[in-house]
Order: sequence, then structure tokens, then C-alpha cells
Amino acid sequence: MIYVLKLFIRAALWLFCAEIITKNKYLLKTNGPLLIIANHPNSFLDAIIIGSRYNRRIHFLARGDVFTKRHHRFLLSLLNMIPVYRLREGKEFLHLNEYAFKESARLLKNNEAVLIFIEGTCLNTNQLQPFKKGTARILQACHEENNFPQIHLAAIAYNNFKGIGKRVNLIFTPFIQNTAIITAKDRVDFNQLVFNKLSCLIITNHQSTLIKKTTLYYLHLPLYSFVYNFVQKKTRGTVFFDSVLFGVLFFLYPFYLLLIISILLFISIPLPIIFGTLGLLFLLRNQTIDANE
Repeated sequence: MIYVLKLFIRAALWLFCAEIITKNKYLLKTNGPLLIIANHPNSFLDAIIIGSRYNRRIHFLARGDVFTKRHHRFLLSLLNMIPVYRLREGKEFLHLNEYAFKESARLLKNNEAVLIFIEGTCLNTNQLQPFKKGTARILQACHEENNFPQIHLAAIAYNNFKGIGKRVNLIFTPFIQNTAIITAKDRVDFNQLVFNKLSCLIITNHQSTLIKKTTLYYLHLPLYSFVYNFVQKKTRGTVFFDSVLFGVLFFLYPFYLLLIISILLFISIPLPIIFGTLGLLFLLRNQTIDANE
């Protein structure tokens, strides 16, 4: 199910983003235990984009407050997400982080891939924030069992944090950690080394967001305008706008396409012409005109 979902997510990102430039793609085929360390500028959209690039299952560490409701917890666990809590969620939850670190180490021991956002917070900025200690603690748990997983740094940067047509730079690079992390000083030294390297990899595309107002644009406009305004109200004052917008569009879009197809069939347009026209519109997608025009 995860692999099928990944195909749909890649297709959705192709529509949602004008461009995702990915460097060092050869790393995306890496097998064996893998810890992916990334910066965190754009909430859950970071995990969606980074995870969709790899050709394997990725387990994510996600902020614990979104796991508070039982149905949320069930759905997120299906997506291989592991809750990790911050002090702002309450001291009573912090002891649960030990599970997150041990579970991550267990997954790595079993040759799985784990993605963690080392900043531990998201501020809708491409500027790197101070690191939390969770990543180093996961590696320490691995090293205690003589398990040295491969490490990838994933540097992601956006030209904007508000809606479709964004341009994303995503750079992967290997990080070598042959020395065991044992002490608190080891954890601090590790974080500093990662910070120095990751900060050099974050490259923002300053090109403005461009959207070509073609037939495809106007075909999607009713759904997009409705969802955009709805999500903007629901996420005001938070960093979740982009990720919630993408998520709502992702789940509603198939129904929207079915509605369009049903209307066209109702007015007696043959199904082959409908699919042929829609396919041609998608193939000719080319975002080049300023969205503010």
C-alpha cells in the first residue's frame, strides 16, 4: 500500500510544485540501515517530498501533538510515523520519547530507513535552526549495539511557503560517522558537524513562483480556490498551511476529477475524448506566467 501511495504522491507533487530539483539521486537507491537527517522548513510537506524521492519505505519521526486523537494516531501509524514529543507538548509526554528513540534504533537494526528532522521544530524559513539531541540519541542507541547505519543529509529549501507553483531544491549527501557516540560531548560534537555540513547544502531558489494560466489552470481553479480559502482559515497563525493544503487537495482531487468526467459524460461527450483531452492538458503542463498577473 505504501508503494502505491508513493506513486500517487509523486503525481500530486508534480502538479503541486512547479519544480523539484533533486541532486545526488543515486543515493535514493541505497539499501540497508539508513538514517536520513533533514532540515525542517515546511512542516509535513518536507517529509512528503523527501520520502517520495526514495525507492523504499521510509519511517518518519513526527511531532507528538498530532497523535493525541486516536484516529489520528491510527492513520499516522499506517504511514510509518513515530511520535516524538517536545517540552511545549507537556513534560508528562517526554518519557515517551525513549520509545521513539529505541523504536528508531530497532528499525535501523532491521535494515529499515528512518527520517528525522534534526531541528525538532518548523518555522517556515530556510534558515537552519538550533539542533535538538534526538538524532544523536538514536545513533547512540545504535552504536551501543555496534550498529553503524548509513547516514544521508537531506537539505530542502523552498522559494515560498504558500500554495502551488513552488520551486524546491533538494540535495542529498552522505555523512560518515565511524566514531561511536557515547557521551554527551559526543552528541554535541556530532550536532556541530552536521550543522556545519547541512547549512552549506541549503540553497534557496529565489525565482518567483510562476503559474501558467492555461486551460488546466482554470480546470482546477474552482477546487483550488475553495480549498485554499478553507485551509487558510483553519491554519492561520501556524506553519501547517502548505502541508494541509497539499493533503486536502490530495484526498479531494480524485473526487473532483470524477465530478468533471461525470458532467462531461452527462452532456454526451464520449469517454475516449474526455480522457484524451485531459491527458493532453496534463502533458502540456508548463508553469511560466507570473501568478500575480
